[in-house]
Amino acid sequence: MINFVRKEALMPEISVIVPVYNVEKYVEKCLRSILGQTFRDLELIVVLDGSTDKSGEICDRVAAEDGRVRVVRQENQGQGGARNTGITQARGRWLMLVDSDDWIEPQALEKSLEAGEKWDADMVVFDYQTVGPDGKVLEVFREPQPKNTPLSPKEHKDVLFAAPCPWGKLYKTELFRRTGVRYPSRVWYEDLRVTPKLLAESARVVFIDYIGSDYFLRDGSTMFNGNIERNAEILPALDDILGYFKDRGLYGAYEDELCYLTLYHAYLAASVRVIRIDPRSRALLGRFRQYAAEKFPHYRQNKYIARLSRSQRLVLGLLERKQYGLIALLFRLKG
Repeated sequence: MINFVRKEALMPEISVIVPVYNVEKYVEKCLRSILGQTFRDLELIVVLDGSTDKSGEICDRVAAEDGRVRVVRQENQGQGGARNTGITQARGRWLMLVDSDDWIEPQALEKSLEAGEKWDADMVVFDYQTVGPDGKVLEVFREPQPKNTPLSPKEHKDVLFAAPCPWGKLYKTELFRRTGVRYPSRVWYEDLRVTPKLLAESARVVFIDYIGSDYFLRDGSTMFNGNIERNAEILPALDDILGYFKDRGLYGAYEDELCYLTLYHAYLAASVRVIRIDPRSRALLGRFRQYAAEKFPHYRQNKYIARLSRSQRLVLGLLERKQYGLIALLFRLKG
C-alpha cells in the first residue's frame, strides 16, 4: 500500500469527481465505495447538477460525516458539464471520474496510483465489469493491452482503442489543464469525444490487471435507450475527434487508428444498436455506411480489421450487403 505523509498545507493526492443528477437510489453506494478506499488521501467532489430528487440530501449527509467530501451545486449542465466543474475545482495531482450510479472496488485508487507513480504515467487504465439490476456480474471487460508496463502512444498507437468511458481511469490532473480538453454537455458519446484525445496527448499510459470499476447496467442507461435517432450523434462525435487530430497535427500519425475508431464505433457498433431496435431504419444505417466510406474509402484495407472477432467480421460483411434483417435475427437467436 502507498502511504503518503499528510502535511496540513498539502493538497489531497487524488480528486475523485462524481456528477450527480436524480440518482437517489444509487448515489450513496457510489460515494461509500470511494470513501471506503484503502487509499485515503483524497477529496471527493460531488457536483449536484440541478438534481431535483433527494440526491442532494443524501450527498449533504455523507459530506457531514466525512470532511473529505465537497458538495458543489450548479444549474443543470448535463453530465459533461458537471464533470468539467469538478475538473476545474480539483486540487489533487491525480483525478478520477466516477458515475453516480456506479461504484469502484476498494483498491482502485491504491493500485492505479501505485502504477501511475511508478511509471510516471499521464493515465492509468484498469478493467471493469458490468453488473445487472439483480447484482449479478454480466460481463468482465479486460483491456487487451500489455499490463503493468508504460506504453507510449507514439509507439503503441493502438492505445487509442481503450474503452472511451471516462471512468475506469486515473488521470494526471495536469493532462486536462495542459490540453484544455473538456467534456461537451448534453450530447451522447461525450466520452468518445474526449478519451482518444487524452490518450494521444499522454506521454505514457499504463494498463493494470485489476477489475476496479463496476458499471451498473440499469434501465434508463444509454445502452438501454430506445431513442434510435440519438445514435446519429456518433457522427458529429467522430467529426470532433478527426478535427482535433487535424488541428493538432496528429492526423497523419494516427490515420489508421482513426479509421478503425470510425469503422468500429460508427459503422459497426452504432449500426448494431439501431438494428437491434428497428432493422427498418435504413436511412440512418445508410448514413453510418456513407460516413465510413467518405472519411476512409479504403477502410477494408485497415490493418486493425483483423482485431475484430469472427462474429464482428460477419456482421460487418452483412452490413456491407445491407442484410439488416438477418443481423437482427442473429442477435435474437443469440438471446
